[in-house]
Parts: sequence; C-alpha cells; structure tokens
Amino acid sequence: MKSAFFTSCVSVEEDISWLNSLSNFSDKYITEAIENNKKKFINNKDFGLSHHSTPLTNDVNFLNFIKFICKKSHKFLDDQGYNLENYLLVIKDLWVQEFSKDGGGHHSTHTHSNGHVSGFYFLKCSPKTSYPIFHDPRPGKMMIQLPEKDVKKITDASEKIPCSPKPGTFVLFNSYLGHEFSVDYGIEPFRFIHFNIQAVLKELINNDIKRISS
Repeated sequence: MKSAFFTSCVSVEEDISWLNSLSNFSDKYITEAIENNKKKFINNKDFGLSHHSTPLTNDVNFLNFIKFICKKSHKFLDDQGYNLENYLLVIKDLWVQEFSKDGGGHHSTHTHSNGHVSGFYFLKCSPKTSYPIFHDPRPGKMMIQLPEKDVKKITDASEKIPCSPKPGTFVLFNSYLGHEFSVDYGIEPFRFIHFNIQAVLKELINNDIKRISS
C-alpha cells in the first residue's frame, strides 16, 4: 500500500464575490505604485517591474477581506491537524501588486519568514499572463533530485508545480512553501493581492494589551 508522508497543502478555490470591490479599492494603490516606480522606467517603459503597493492592513475597505482570509486560514491549518486552541491568527502583511504593462514582470523563488499561511487573490489575469509556481520545500530531495519522466505531469517526482489562476481564484498555502511568478509578457493585465498570516499565542497578545493599557 502506498502512503504519502509530509505533504505540502495548497488550497485553490474560486470566489468572485470579492472581485469587483477589491479591484476598485486597489486601483488607487496601483496608480500610486506606478507613480513611485517611474524613476525606474527606461525610455518611459516599465519593463521588468512589479508595481507593489504600500500595506493595505489599515485601509477599512479591506477589513472584511482580512477577516475572511483569517477565518479561511484558521480552517486551512485546522484541517492539517494543527492545534490552534491557544493561538489567534493575525494579518502580518497585505498588499496588491500589478506587473509591468510592458512585460518582464516576475518574482524569483522565495518564502515568507515568520508566517504560517500565505496566499493570493487574483484580480486580473488570463492564460496569457504570469502565474505562480510552487517548489518542493524538502532540501533533502533537492540535493538528490533525479530527472523527471515528464515535467508536464504532476507526480511524486515533480520539482515544481504551476498553478493556473483566473480572476477570482483564491489560493492558500503554508508560508514555508517556496514559490515564484513566471515572467509576464505584458499582453494582458496581471494584478493580485498577496497576504501573510501569523499564528500568535493568545498569551502574548493579552500581555501586549496589558502593557498598552497600563
């Protein structure tokens, strides 16, 4: 009997209920990010850039979405078997970004430190835009990686696995999971919200509240 040990969970679902409101709320942040990036333009072109917003955590327009992703993240961790009885999930980072209209936007492989759940909510994308690629997080396997029979198939041998989003796609994954974004060719707009969630001991939060109120 074949068993799977130490799997990495990625939750992908479609939820267009946030699409219009978050697209509208994020417009001003992208406009501001593009303006701030203009010093990096070459010949008035933004080739290769990612227009990254300032934090969205203090914008009341995103408050309901923050509550939503914290609730979804709690279930995501709970379903994996984590005991969250003494923890509260808090938003650590929340930002929106849009890749260059002139193409070349991308992100190399990275993880998010000091977090437990990360995720994306895609606002503008298509089969012609960039997409996230998840990497095997096991260093022991990377050290002895053998060639795959067919890199287009998802198997136990896969070294990296792509995800094909569409507007309204909501993705959750453990923050230790390495990920990148493929090079975008600037054919169609590519915009998404990215966030990180941290599980914090209730005791620490209560102590912080006591210090503030004292």
